[in-house]
Amino acid sequence: MFRHPPANRPFPCGRIQRRQFLADAGMGFTGLALGAMLHGEGHAAPVATPSGLAHRFPKAKSVIWLFLNGGVSHLESFDPKPAVSKYAGKTIDESPFGQGVLESEFYRKNVRDFSGKPRELMAQIYPLQVGFRPRGESGIEVSDWWPHVGSQIDDIAVVRSMWTTDNDHAAQLQFHTGRHIFDGFYPSIGSWVHYGLGSLNENLPQFVVMGPPPGDCCGGTGAHDGSYLGPEHSGVAMTLDPNNPLAFGTPGQNVSVAERRDQLDLLNDLHEMTSAEYPHDQQLRARIKSYELAFRMQMSVPEIVDLSQETEETQNLYGLNDSKTQDVARRLITARRLVEQGVRFIQVYDGGGGGGGWDAHTKLKENHTNNCARVDQPIGALLKDLKQRGLLDETLVVWATEFGRTPGSEKSDGRDHHPYGFSVWLAGGGLKGGIAHGATDELGFHAVENRHYVTDIHATVLHQLGLDSRKLEVPGHKRLEIDHGEPIHEILGSA
Repeated sequence: MFRHPPANRPFPCGRIQRRQFLADAGMGFTGLALGAMLHGEGHAAPVATPSGLAHRFPKAKSVIWLFLNGGVSHLESFDPKPAVSKYAGKTIDESPFGQGVLESEFYRKNVRDFSGKPRELMAQIYPLQVGFRPRGESGIEVSDWWPHVGSQIDDIAVVRSMWTTDNDHAAQLQFHTGRHIFDGFYPSIGSWVHYGLGSLNENLPQFVVMGPPPGDCCGGTGAHDGSYLGPEHSGVAMTLDPNNPLAFGTPGQNVSVAERRDQLDLLNDLHEMTSAEYPHDQQLRARIKSYELAFRMQMSVPEIVDLSQETEETQNLYGLNDSKTQDVARRLITARRLVEQGVRFIQVYDGGGGGGGWDAHTKLKENHTNNCARVDQPIGALLKDLKQRGLLDETLVVWATEFGRTPGSEKSDGRDHHPYGFSVWLAGGGLKGGIAHGATDELGFHAVENRHYVTDIHATVLHQLGLDSRKLEVPGHKRLEIDHGEPIHEILGSA
């Protein structure tokens, strides 16, 4: 009778044991499913919530994270500054507010020339390129480039006092991880959610990413990476093609569903035979289940991205049949469908690649007019659709970008990167709506009231999901206090 060699001896003739072969077989898409199973059964990480139990009572179940790459101008979106138009053509130094900017603690510490002295602000103030008007019952002013989002302002909490430290587009990575790119790569906010709570539905990936991510220069896929939490906690890229929605998610065009079913049945039979020899091997037991999970994902995901069953009313609401809004509409309808199926975190990028499509160093008016026309209707529709379906209360929608744009001009008709003060907004998930929190100075130069570093957004998201970031810490990976952030209590709903 053939016998296995001792554990400390290699297998003869370069062969491997049946158990090892089965452990390695099918590790394409099925490896993703295995990671989900191991995490769900408590084998992935020593945290307090491996089975999906929160640290505190959650207000939200899922997150739709919208990120606009390149740096949306806060001055032309959600933070109107009439003084920018009033003093257009003057340098910031020449304006009545210049001295206040120069003397601010944040400016003195962060805005310096090569000699280490505070820089003079010689750029000419560039006027607002769009009008603003009060929206909703709350009367919060939103620019005319965002009418559809503005129509939902009573469900939105605008945070006008964000800041970060990276003045280049690696701020895209920093917004998602809380760390400067020179610090290395750290887990993203979506990965922390995945790590802490797992999935509400085992037929679908737990953390989904749609749209082009940041360019390699800006952190790339690090913006949705699990880093030291492990690859099973990284976002899973999904396309909008029903025939191939997931990388490694189908067995190939020439393999029928019946053939794939037969393959999985055979693998499961072989695994069951092996598990009889190793009855206490929990990872092997999880791997057996993972093949079924992979098969269910392969069946479920194409159905999710097939939008043909959506009503004509819904399609028109999002702008699905308009070539201008179609791509974003498809992503956001799919995001809503994923939420309906229990996916925890859906990260939707817009304008990815390179520095990002919203990076308006020149022709700001043309850039933002065109970009807002692509995304405003679908985003406004997402909020309206979630609300009318009763999903907004349990779904937290985050709209973010890596920084704002300068009040001064660049190259005559654009604005430069501006990390010292900018805006984001959040809606649903138990948060207050119809509120504008925090403020920048009169020129929108830097955050002066209720200032928030980017991880305060992370902390707010985790808080609403019932997670305590300090209880998620991984041994050997001590986080800084700023990494944890602080929930923005002023926008939290009632206890």
